[in-house]
Amino acid sequence: MWRFAGRRALAAVLVLFAISVMVFLIFFATPGADPAARIAGRNASQETLAQVRASFGFDKPMYMQYGLMMRHLFIDRDLTSFVNRGSQVIPQITQAIPVTLSLVIGAAVIWMVLGIIMGVAATAGRGTAVDPIIMVFGVIGVSLPVYWLGEVVNLITQSRLHDSWFAWVPPLGYAPLSDGVGTWALHLVLPWMTLAVLYAGIYARVLRSEMVGAMNEDYVRMARAKGIGEGRVLIRHALRTSLIVIVSLFGLDFGALIGGAALLTEVVFGLQGVGKLTYDSLQNFDLPVILGCVLYAAFFVVVANFIVDLAYAWLDPRVRHV
Repeated sequence: MWRFAGRRALAAVLVLFAISVMVFLIFFATPGADPAARIAGRNASQETLAQVRASFGFDKPMYMQYGLMMRHLFIDRDLTSFVNRGSQVIPQITQAIPVTLSLVIGAAVIWMVLGIIMGVAATAGRGTAVDPIIMVFGVIGVSLPVYWLGEVVNLITQSRLHDSWFAWVPPLGYAPLSDGVGTWALHLVLPWMTLAVLYAGIYARVLRSEMVGAMNEDYVRMARAKGIGEGRVLIRHALRTSLIVIVSLFGLDFGALIGGAALLTEVVFGLQGVGKLTYDSLQNFDLPVILGCVLYAAFFVVVANFIVDLAYAWLDPRVRHV
């Protein structure tokens, strides 16, 4: 197991290095992408451009520029925005991380619990009305766009019925944990539910499909032949093996959402998370912030996949020798 974990950790480090090089080359070495022109502003003279290039190291070879950028980003941690002069990249990202983490972790707990319950209930109710009813709800959840559902929720809770049924709903935005757990959760409960609706439906359908297949496997027939009850067979045998696919899917989804894929939910509910920061930096073509956000996203995606690999190996020991 330790050797397997070491191989996966080394692969994760190499992937992060490759991503950092690729992102740097895309934004700093692509023909026509002149960071000095962005910093100096429009109609800057050639003398000004030369001074900016010398000041920021853009006149050095490309590998040295990469090294300087990584040093300012990870070691000195003083990389500054090209658009908002004097605004450092790391503080912007660290301020946005708690917002995104709060949103995604809360939603993930909800969609995993709902997805597993719906998937197991649909499998147990095969041949009855329970199975199609649950799957219909799953399809509805998958089909609802997050931004549309979020806008409808806001229309109802913030406007139409706010003064009657939803007076308890606070204004849009994020409340830090320092304001109290109750206040923090109250600001996030609707974003959690909105984001979880989509993924709960997906996970319920995937889990149901995997469990139905597992129920026909030889080891399940053997468990039944030994006299083990159907409920125990369903949970201890079919569910455990089916969770391997769910764990893999969860790692990809969770890493992507932490990395900024929850952008639409953040925008609709006024949450200044990493997705919103990335979107704003792309709008302004703020290269240092873009670089920092992309590497942050890549880090969480890679780490999530590393954890999924370890969980996969724990659930299925055969994977350790691959």
